[in-house]
Amino acid sequence: MSSKSQQVSVGITKTFPCSYLDTQMEQLLVLQEESIDINLFEQLLSLGFRRSGGTIYKPQCPDCNACLPIRIPSKTFTPSRRQKRTLRNNRDLVWKIIGKQAGYHYTLYENYINQRHSDGPMYPASKEQYQHFIGSGWLEPVFIELWRDDKLVGVAVTDILPHSLSAIYSFFEPEEHKRSLGSLLILLQCRLAKLMGKDFVYLGYQIDESRKMNYKRDYTPYQILTKSGWLQTPDEK
Repeated sequence: MSSKSQQVSVGITKTFPCSYLDTQMEQLLVLQEESIDINLFEQLLSLGFRRSGGTIYKPQCPDCNACLPIRIPSKTFTPSRRQKRTLRNNRDLVWKIIGKQAGYHYTLYENYINQRHSDGPMYPASKEQYQHFIGSGWLEPVFIELWRDDKLVGVAVTDILPHSLSAIYSFFEPEEHKRSLGSLLILLQCRLAKLMGKDFVYLGYQIDESRKMNYKRDYTPYQILTKSGWLQTPDEK
């Protein structure tokens, strides 16, 4: 695989148990590069790849195609009634964007993983794990912070690319679950993309059969990557 500026090699992992569907085995295409040009990375996003730390990967499972790359056209996205209510209900929060991770982010991340995802592959949380999947040597994300007075209640980790934003991970205060902070952080990334004139917000993979990964269709209109290319769903607000 190559672009005008860089040629890259792609390998494939062995199969291993899927983190989201208990009955399935997972296999990944993985770029074998220590660094990559961000323009090429954005092209890879458009082909269904994703970043975890410095690793760029794409599901290539032998017997399953449940992982559907999904993105939001930021210039045409408008919140639904429920999402507008989420925005109204959180008007007391202040959001900030910072260019480097801060030590206090990890405290919130650890609390979130240990309380909300104790049955998942990221449990138990550790600083090494957090550092491994957040940053890379070739691209540093930004951090969208949510504050209630002097308390940090949410963080969205986001890559800013020439024509798009890519949502890496979000975590929030578990005790504030009634605020729908996960949804709010996606809405703020959509707002930021629109303000910056970006075309898309990449949300990763929609997995309809997984309770933890089937929420991304709530943001319409959205586009799903198929064998025929990116197909847009009708706007059903």
